[in-house]
Amino acid sequence: MAQANLGDWKKVAPQLAEALEEAAAELPDVERRSMFGCPCLFVNGNMLAGAHFAGVFVRLGDADREECLALDGAAHFEPMPGRAMREYVVPPPPVVADAAALGAWLARAHAYVSQLPPKEPKPRRPRR
Repeated sequence: MAQANLGDWKKVAPQLAEALEEAAAELPDVERRSMFGCPCLFVNGNMLAGAHFAGVFVRLGDADREECLALDGAAHFEPMPGRAMREYVVPPPPVVADAAALGAWLARAHAYVSQLPPKEPKPRRPRR
């Protein structure tokens, strides 16, 4: 099985990170963290959205995910080709460019992820 080379990953375009931050400004209880150099949003330890070189991605429940995927240009989020993350969708560029539209999808993601059980932090590995 081939290993992903993180050196092949591209940096997130600043406008994507800014669009994500602007659209998420009103969401309550959101923690901002970086995952593999990409800005991501979390609630109770569960990721709800992020920016990736491929676009902004959101984590949605079944009905909302199908509705988003029905939009022209939307896609399943695949951080690596052939490795789709099951509940995550990349909304089309016109949605990402519209802060209100992206904010509406982030609100749906927030509502869904807020219902999930809190994620327990993994214990830190001892230093060698």
